[in-house]
Amino acid sequence: MAGPAPAPPVAEEAPLISSRFLYRMTAVIAVLVVLTVAIGVGGQWFGQRIALAGHTDSTEELLIQIGQDKLSLPANTIRFRDQRQSGVAERVDLYLTWPELKGYSAEMRPRFDDIAQSSALIFLQLSQSTMSRDMSGRLEPIYSKLFEGGPQPVNFGLTLHRLRPDSGYGNEIVLTASRPDAPDYVVRCLLPGPGGKPTSGDCQRDIHIGQDLTVLYRFSSTLLKDWQHIDAAVRLFVETRLAK
Repeated sequence: MAGPAPAPPVAEEAPLISSRFLYRMTAVIAVLVVLTVAIGVGGQWFGQRIALAGHTDSTEELLIQIGQDKLSLPANTIRFRDQRQSGVAERVDLYLTWPELKGYSAEMRPRFDDIAQSSALIFLQLSQSTMSRDMSGRLEPIYSKLFEGGPQPVNFGLTLHRLRPDSGYGNEIVLTASRPDAPDYVVRCLLPGPGGKPTSGDCQRDIHIGQDLTVLYRFSSTLLKDWQHIDAAVRLFVETRLAK
């Protein structure tokens, strides 16, 4: 008589979630966490870059040599990003608030970003001198030979001189003023016509400072009332930053 049939082997129960699956899920979660953090940090960095729009609020002092002159300049006064580095440069462009003569900051941001407030900025270009005379020195040998008509006294102690159409200066005019114990002040301006509005840099003047440094600065004609203070302040700003 045959004995009872052997019971079928009991199948080993497999876990619903394998350890390999857990490892993969853990790795995926870790990657997602890293990506989330990276996106957050990167988004914040990118957002700050957009907000700065090419400006910097860093006050790090950069030592820049132009020709024979070395200057220590705060990074936030330098207008262009690729010029914000120490070393030898052909020129450097600055922008400063008026009358504070400060560089970019969050507090001053509207003046740098709002074109309606840009007349409260002064723009400087520092480069090695290519002419032996600055603008005041060019008054008699050059500009006076190009004047047309008589001088016209205007506001703020300035005298207006119109230039001949063939002078090469277009519609620019020259404004001068006598100064005690100093050469005459000279500035060229492109004044707005009837119904026009002044721009942030429609007047320009250059001066010599240091060994052979030319400082060309531009400002709005709305600031002509401050011409004496602007000229003295620009000179002092650059002179105090020349490396000894």
